[in-house]
Amino acid sequence: MSIFRLKDLAELRSEIKRAELKKTLGAFDLVLLGLGGIIGTGIFVLTGLAAAQYAGPAISISFILGAVACIFTALAYSELATMLPVCGSAYSYAYSTLGEVIALMVGWLMIMVFTYGSATVASGWSGYIIGILNSGGVHLPDAITKIPSQGGVINFPAVLIVGILTFLLYRGTKDAVRLNGLLVFIKITAIFIFILCAVPHANLLNWQDYAPKGFFGVAAGAAFVFMAYTGFDTVATAAEECKNPKRDLPIGIIGSLVGAAILYVIVSGLLTLIVPYPTLNNPEPMARALRENGISIGAQLVAIGALAGMTTVILSNLYGQSRLLLMMARDGLLPRFFIKVHPRFDTPHVGVLISGTTIALIAGFAPVSTLGQLSSMSTLATFAMVSISVMVMRSKFPNENRPFSCPAVYFVASMSALLCLFLFGQLFVQNWMPFMATMAAGIIVYALYGYRNSVMKSGNHVI
Repeated sequence: MSIFRLKDLAELRSEIKRAELKKTLGAFDLVLLGLGGIIGTGIFVLTGLAAAQYAGPAISISFILGAVACIFTALAYSELATMLPVCGSAYSYAYSTLGEVIALMVGWLMIMVFTYGSATVASGWSGYIIGILNSGGVHLPDAITKIPSQGGVINFPAVLIVGILTFLLYRGTKDAVRLNGLLVFIKITAIFIFILCAVPHANLLNWQDYAPKGFFGVAAGAAFVFMAYTGFDTVATAAEECKNPKRDLPIGIIGSLVGAAILYVIVSGLLTLIVPYPTLNNPEPMARALRENGISIGAQLVAIGALAGMTTVILSNLYGQSRLLLMMARDGLLPRFFIKVHPRFDTPHVGVLISGTTIALIAGFAPVSTLGQLSSMSTLATFAMVSISVMVMRSKFPNENRPFSCPAVYFVASMSALLCLFLFGQLFVQNWMPFMATMAAGIIVYALYGYRNSVMKSGNHVI
């Protein structure tokens, strides 16, 4: 019984919902969908941290480098998404191309993306809500607003927001689409308010030391903020609802990435122009930078927009992780209690509760910069595996129907994998211990449970 057994494509397709979705999405719809999924914590939190710790004012160049790597990845990702529009996404692709144990590792990487990403966002959410309260004269004690390494006990606001959203998902969220649309509008408005408020206060003296750590500082900054571009997979997995996937998907993916990159470059450039970059090492850099320039009202509005944007990201990640756990449990790689659906609320409540509890604990006790780095590392590793998967799939199944074919697939996918691995390496030296420890936990789960309980253990599906 091989640990590299593959799931047959026909079997994987049988897991896709039989009912055909209505083809209602055009290119513009996909661009908006992508912008809603991409723009979040990266712009409101990580921009300042990356500038202060790595790239300095050259953080704008870091965002451009990250966008280039992400566009290559997105094109490769789209080919697989149109072939196999399944909820397991990268995990499912790996199961059909690279084998079960690799699929387990990719699935575990995705769990790390959701977990560390949500915890990063929750820490940023906490920083902004504390800033709003402080501006209103309400000062919470350090014991419940700072993690132990900062002299506190627990970051309670971060735990609280995760707890609230976990409760909402546990009960089901019928109005999630409307709420998400409203919050996306609020966060985009907040970004434009920041731009309008910051322009008059730009000072070129703050750019005198433009790239304090040189190229590798810029590269490390690109790796650190890479998670700022995640979300385009929402566009790729909407392939089944596209009116014209061959035309609309590349427009939607590249359009949303380019639009987000433009906003990131403008905001990061202005942010480092209105205050010295070393002062941006905090969880609410945009709002604090405006307050330091005496723009209190603008800071409050930006903070409210940031809260709205980060709330949608946490909600999305919690939802995605609970569904991924369900998918892996169906394959027998995780315990079957993740498959249980609440008899009243019709939600995978066990997965929601375990995900929410884990994320809340991590957000309550771990530093935001470390969480952001681990999330980006997990994302980069996942995207590298997707890029390898698309090349293997093209080689093994050249005649399969592909509603969208990645142009120059071997060049594009190779560049994607190489760039992702290069950026991954910029963060690995500093964070290898927690990253490898988390991956080891996944391999142990597979060795003790998944290997023996896999639905493919009989070997009947090995190809």
